[in-house]
Order: sequence, then C-alpha cells, then structure tokens
Amino acid sequence: MSQVEREPQGLVRAISLFQATTINMSQMVGIGPFITIPLILTAMGGPQAIFGWIAGALLAMMDGLVWSELGAAMPGEGGTYVYLREAFQYRSGKLMPFLFVWSTLIATPLIMSTGMIGMANYLGYFWPGMTGLDTKLVAVAITIITVALLYRRINSVGRITSILWGGMILTVVIVVVAALTHFHAHQAFSFPAGAFKASKFFMGLGAGMLISIYDYMGYYTTCYMGDEMKNPGRTIPRSVIISILSVAAIDLIMNIGMIGVVPWKVAMKSTSIGTLFMQDVWGRPGAILITLLILWTAFASVYTGLLGASRLPFNASRDGLFFKSFGKLHPKHNFPHIALLVMGLVTAICCFLNLSTIINALMAVSIVVQFIGQVVALTVLRRRQPGMKRPFRQWLYPLPSLLALVGWIYVFYSSGWPAIELAIGWTVLGIIVFLIWAKREKQWPFGPTVIREVYLDNSEAM
Repeated sequence: MSQVEREPQGLVRAISLFQATTINMSQMVGIGPFITIPLILTAMGGPQAIFGWIAGALLAMMDGLVWSELGAAMPGEGGTYVYLREAFQYRSGKLMPFLFVWSTLIATPLIMSTGMIGMANYLGYFWPGMTGLDTKLVAVAITIITVALLYRRINSVGRITSILWGGMILTVVIVVVAALTHFHAHQAFSFPAGAFKASKFFMGLGAGMLISIYDYMGYYTTCYMGDEMKNPGRTIPRSVIISILSVAAIDLIMNIGMIGVVPWKVAMKSTSIGTLFMQDVWGRPGAILITLLILWTAFASVYTGLLGASRLPFNASRDGLFFKSFGKLHPKHNFPHIALLVMGLVTAICCFLNLSTIINALMAVSIVVQFIGQVVALTVLRRRQPGMKRPFRQWLYPLPSLLALVGWIYVFYSSGWPAIELAIGWTVLGIIVFLIWAKREKQWPFGPTVIREVYLDNSEAM
C-alpha cells in the first residue's frame, strides 16, 4: 500500500478533488454575500464597492498561492498550524503554532457564529415577530444540528457536502438569472459625486477589502484536512485555486446584479438583501424561494467550516501542544469527535454576540498570526528546507507573497483601532500563556530547541 492510500493516525484519505472544491466553495459562498453587501456599500459609500470586491478577490488569489504551496508540500491535519510549526521551530520553538491555535480559539467560532446568526436573521422573514433573544436561540439550535450532522465518518461527510454544494449552486444560478433579466446598468453604476477622490476612495477601499475578504474566507478549508485528501499534492492546490476563481466570479456577478435591481441607497439599509432583491423581482413567491435557498447555502458554509476547524485542535493535541483529549478519534468512525464537540460548543456561545460588531475583530485577530505568519513561513521553508518535495510551487515567487503581505497589512490597518487593540491584546495574552505552558513542559525558551523536519523527506507522500 502506498503512502497516499495509507491512513495516517487513523484518518482516511477519502476526499476527491471535486469534493474538496465543493468543501471550499460551500464555505466561501455561504451567508457572506447575503449579509455583507449593505456593509461594503456603506463602507465605500456607493457602487464603487465593486472595486472592494475585486481587490478582495485579488488578495485571496495571492494568498491562495501561499496556501497552495504550503498545503501541497505539507498535507497534514491542521493547515496553518503545521506550516508555522515547521517554519518557526528553528528560532522560537512552538511559539508560533501555539499562538495560531490560541487565535483560532476565538476567531473560528466567531466566524462560524456569523453564519449561524445570519441564518437566524433570514428566518425572521418567516417569523416576523422574532425577538433578539429568539434569534440567538435559533442560531444555537442551528449549531447543534450542524454538529450532529458532522458527527459521522468522513466518507459520509463528503457526500453530504456535495449535496449541500448542489443547493448552493442552485441558489447562485437563480440569483444570477433574476439579476440579468431585471438588470439596470445605470442603477448599478450610479456613482455618487466624489466617489473616486483619492483620499476618500482609498480609505474606503481598505474597509471594503476587509469585508470582501471575509466573504472569500474558506478557500483554504481543505488545507486543514490534508490527511483526508486523495492525492493531496495535486488536490489541495487545485481545490484552492479553482474555488477562488469560481467564487470570485459568482460574488462579483451577484453583487453587481443585486444593486442593478435594488437601488444601492436602499440596499445599504437592508438586513436581508437577498430576500429584498427577490421580492422586487419575483414577488413574495420568489422571496420565499430565495430565502430558503440562502438558508441552505449558509448551512453548507457553516457545515464545511466547522468540519475543517475541528481538525486544528486535534492536530495540535497530537503534537503535544494542546489538551490530550482533543487528539482522540471516535472509536468507530475515526474522526476527531472531542475537538468537534468543543468547537461546536464555543460556536454556540458566540451566537449570543452582536453580528454587526465582530467581522473587523475576526479579521484583525486572524491576520496577525495566521495570514502574515504564513507568508513568512513560505519564505523561511524555502531557505531552511530547500530539499522538501513541493508538488506545487508558487507562481512568480516571491511576487504573490509580497502582494499578499502588503494586502494583509493594509486590511489590518483598515480594521480600526478597537479591532487592532483586540488582536494585539489577544496575541500578547497568548504569549504569556505560552510561556507558562513552556515552563511547565520544559519547552523553548525554558528547554532545548527540538528540530523535527517532518516533511523534509516526503517523496512518497506526494
């Protein structure tokens, strides 16, 4: 049996390229475009928000090329955790992977909770008298259902994901068809006076990019599941690139199409733009249909997102950097059930937070360690481990890495001081917790630096 077919640590390589792409795309589309169109229109002050969506897509592609090289070369459960562990072990021990796990403990459940809350808000169309507490409780109920459906063997999860992806594609097709048949170009491109004044435009562009890149989040989901991919050296980079290109086209068409039907000044004030859009096009029957499909699409996103997120603490535990119970696999179905249950619980708790105040904080916390850290990790590994087998190498290296780095710094700065302070504060607290853990475990800087180049000789695994 080859390394590709072997089951590392009890996990099963069962996810094909098609299933991997559906996992990424389902996580990317989700509820995002249906709750963020009003936000990005407000941030940029009009339909020039189109440039925010385009800039976000370009940043996602540049960063996707970073993920593609790292994911193909090191296809392990945990994604970023593995890449930071391998790159930064030479000078700072396990500090960077620890900080990533630390940041994910707050970032991932918050990201998942935005989807749960978004679905609960759209359910308000069928429940006009829904109170704020009702909305939060419904979001918690959706979280419980999601965890229950994920609590099974990965083979079944892959099939469910493909079905959910089909519903997402149907939603997109209906929205695009409705937009094209009722599109008014003069309305979609009715830019306000002074829209492209440099100082105003570029200040708004940063805020717009932050919101649009949130919509693209998830293009890397399969990187967290490297040990469950068939032929990961080819499947991971292809799934990342295909999903970014596909969703960039989908988001741009949907967003332009919607403001070509619903005036952008009206869209800015909507809390359920998808339902409002279809109400204008096909009346109440259309609004009911699209609301149900948006709920389907949003559920596909949180389903695949929680699937990938649950693999991170599992891998960290197996590496001796997290609580041992998180490293346990289900005795019958071979999936990290403890990690899944805990991530689901934290997501349910986060459902009680305010949706409108968390996106900036989410992005700021994620950028500090994860996205900027990975750009640095790619360069470090090229220098430290030149002999590593790389089935995919970043195109035009190092240009995409440099553009991604500049883009992430720009978005981080645009997130605002409250979010920046949260990100810095949470990271500093993580460093303190790490030092306490390292002293107890006699790890760097209180013990010898242990170098384990796990993927340096991985010719069979590719």
